[in-house]
Amino acid sequence: MLKLFSAFVMVLLATAANAQEWLYEDASVPIAYFDNGEAQFQFACRGGDLAMGFWVRAPHRQVAGAGAMNLAITPDAAEGSAISAAGGSSFAQDIPLIHSDGSSMIVRGPVARQWARIAQQARTAIRVAYVRSKAGGGLEVFDSNMFGAKGSSAAIKKLLDRCR
Repeated sequence: MLKLFSAFVMVLLATAANAQEWLYEDASVPIAYFDNGEAQFQFACRGGDLAMGFWVRAPHRQVAGAGAMNLAITPDAAEGSAISAAGGSSFAQDIPLIHSDGSSMIVRGPVARQWARIAQQARTAIRVAYVRSKAGGGLEVFDSNMFGAKGSSAAIKKLLDRCR
């Protein structure tokens, strides 16, 4: 019984350790991803076409009811810092939302490649959020999620090596 319990604890610890860094799956559709439990940020290659996805399991009601939003990525964001171009954030504009078991966006082409490079170069964390412009200026931020950057460079490199 003690051996079974010890084995179970070791499996849980290994799962928790893996959840703290980027993973790469070399399947028919290779993927590099980080899942923080609330959201998943990923890069995938299908037929040589790179795609970047951001999926939130339980989105804010504004996101769940929207047809399209902007998306922001901020590498090495300080906790509590604002999302802004001046603060190092990059944006993907007016991307259609997919609503199925949460809300997600898929970005392809040059923007996906640019964001892959941003995610690879992050040292500690990557913040991704849905955003939209306020009428009077500034941004409304929804479903801001932090993803660790550990292993992002290697996992995304493996993917990019397969997806030219």
